[in-house]
Amino acid sequence: MEARVAVLEQISRTTAAALDRIERRLDAVVTEQRADFRWLFGIMLGGFTAMLGGFGAMLGVMAHGFHWL
Repeated sequence: MEARVAVLEQISRTTAAALDRIERRLDAVVTEQRADFRWLFGIMLGGFTAMLGGFGAMLGVMAHGFHWL
């Protein structure tokens, strides 16, 4: 009976260690995804701003060409 309890205790220790490793890896993945999302959001916002600026410039050129200004 004592040998069985020792085996169960060993299984419990290895399971706890494995769960700890999995938790640390998951935390690292979440942190990495958060950083990637922030970078992607910045690129999207910058691209949208550039697109709006280009559109505004095009409207200005058109208004000048049609002598609206």
